[in-house]
Amino acid sequence: MEKPNIIYIQSDQHNPEIIGCAGDDIVETPNLDKLANSGTIITNAYAASPICVPSRMSAITGLNPCETEVWTNDQILNSAIPTYAHSLGANKYNPVQVGRMHFNGSDQYHGFTERLVGDHSLNHLGSPRDPGTHGELLGTAGPKRISLKESGIGQTAYQVHDEIVSSEAVKYIDDIGKRDNNNPISLSIGLMLPHQPFIASKEDYEKYADKVGMPKNPAKPLDKCHPYIQWWRQQTGSEEVSKEEIIRCRIAYYALVDRMDKIIGDILDALDRNGLMENTMIVYTSDHGEQLGEHGLWWKQTFYENSVKVPAIISWPGHIPDKQILDTVINQYDLMATMLDASNSPELPRSNGKSLLKHLQDPIKNKWDNLAFSEYCMDDSSINDFSGNLMGNDVHAKEGGVQNRMVRKDNFKLIYYHGYDVELFDLKNDPNELNDLSKDNNYLNKKKELLDLVLKNWDPKKIHKRMIVLKGEQKIQQDWARNTDPEDTLRWNLDPAKDSTRLDK
Repeated sequence: MEKPNIIYIQSDQHNPEIIGCAGDDIVETPNLDKLANSGTIITNAYAASPICVPSRMSAITGLNPCETEVWTNDQILNSAIPTYAHSLGANKYNPVQVGRMHFNGSDQYHGFTERLVGDHSLNHLGSPRDPGTHGELLGTAGPKRISLKESGIGQTAYQVHDEIVSSEAVKYIDDIGKRDNNNPISLSIGLMLPHQPFIASKEDYEKYADKVGMPKNPAKPLDKCHPYIQWWRQQTGSEEVSKEEIIRCRIAYYALVDRMDKIIGDILDALDRNGLMENTMIVYTSDHGEQLGEHGLWWKQTFYENSVKVPAIISWPGHIPDKQILDTVINQYDLMATMLDASNSPELPRSNGKSLLKHLQDPIKNKWDNLAFSEYCMDDSSINDFSGNLMGNDVHAKEGGVQNRMVRKDNFKLIYYHGYDVELFDLKNDPNELNDLSKDNNYLNKKKELLDLVLKNWDPKKIHKRMIVLKGEQKIQQDWARNTDPEDTLRWNLDPAKDSTRLDK
């Protein structure tokens, strides 16, 4: 069989429910909807971690964070670990990447032969080079209250980034279309939208201003929340958020999803006009979700559905059914295994990913093991900023660190918080996660079964000790970068002038 083209599109922080084809009747996502209509959307896809770098490194390797040892956004993936790009390259593809991948360290490629646009962050933590900031929107890209206060109409550098990424991807596709060869292409496209700042253009914002309402699951009083969630809301200053802030952020987020869809549409149009849609597998996903005020929570970092689940759309006309919606429980790295299977590329030796291809083609005949894991771990409060100084206000700072893990098996989800009680949800009967069953005697056996699963080959105390060692090694690397000033081999300039807001101060 002729090798298919492989197109992988990954956004940043896209709530999987806020897509037209996922049932949202407010947001306009005609391009993602069209993609889903030509293939399959999977409604229960889980990121390996509800935070950027660990999730991305797990997706491309098929390894969980406890196996990559990338638990935080400042850790570095070992270049000896092969990625799906290595596998495609071993199969005579030319794996090209454009835009966001969130690689740290000297290796900014990890198997890609070309990266046409780099990440906006420093290659080397600790580097004295300009780290790039969001100017007057400084702090709004992180999980902090300021991102809710400074929300509304304006421009973010992330949208500028994505428009450049789209332009470069379209140019690459057009150039491929002009060549007289039949070699299949492998193109990975990384977008920053709809990641906060919750800032959207006037045109996009006003389109949703009278359409987007409050969250369907309002915030509980703080003392009614799980103790860990209490701590997290206090750390991020989100104990009390005004209705005006909530509505502003939600409107802006819907507008950003709309804009992202338009950007993806430009890429899909380029593939179409160059005759590259035939025998092409296109996969769309994100690195994690966005809570958007549900349960009083924002951003990601928890294992509630809006945070840890990701959109998953797979299109391969003529090879998998169109207009298919599956509620199969998958790990995100199963998408990578599926692309490798479809292209007859070598399996990654240690990958946990399983190809979905046969299941997609006939889900009744080819049953699936509905099992997914995710983990979220942070080291102790000695988290350094780029200058090496302690970040006293870092929201992740917690004595003893954080070692949390989730397992979803069939309809049940157990959330393990080290040092706290677990939470247990029956997602079939309680999809909004309002009724914690962990103390219900009728579910003791289910709780034990899932607790055994979540702790199998996963020791929170060992992880804590290992992260202390890694932080010590990282400190030396930061000091090295600070003193030797290594070049940024691949980087997109995040210009503070590209961020602005016209909100009244």
